[in-house]
Amino acid sequence: MTLGAPIPETVTLHVPFRVVKRGGRKEMQLPEGATHPRRTDSTLVKALARAFRWKRLLESGEFATVSELAEREGIAPSYITRVLRLTLLAPDIVEAILDGKQGPEVTLAQGLEPFPLAWQLQGAHFSL
Repeated sequence: MTLGAPIPETVTLHVPFRVVKRGGRKEMQLPEGATHPRRTDSTLVKALARAFRWKRLLESGEFATVSELAEREGIAPSYITRVLRLTLLAPDIVEAILDGKQGPEVTLAQGLEPFPLAWQLQGAHFSL
């Protein structure tokens, strides 16, 4: 627009995207080839932090068993054991999650499912 040009009342902007549900929340999905902004998955990051904290508490001897820890945290022991598995992720995968580079298909639900223990196989499992 130039300095003397009139300002239009309506401006229409078309942005191709679709809304998908991810982890119980709605998220905007851009078309193929579009650059995706880096965004950390706070739910996944929080689970990682809890997993490493719980591991430290168990290794330090503050809690002798997962059951004791679960009782103190008010969480089911089975959930704690599934979250603790996140401490077995390869360091590059943990770094990708913390940097928000893990991709939209990597969710907490997928992280709580069984995954390969060999770090070389985890990248393919999590599509990284």
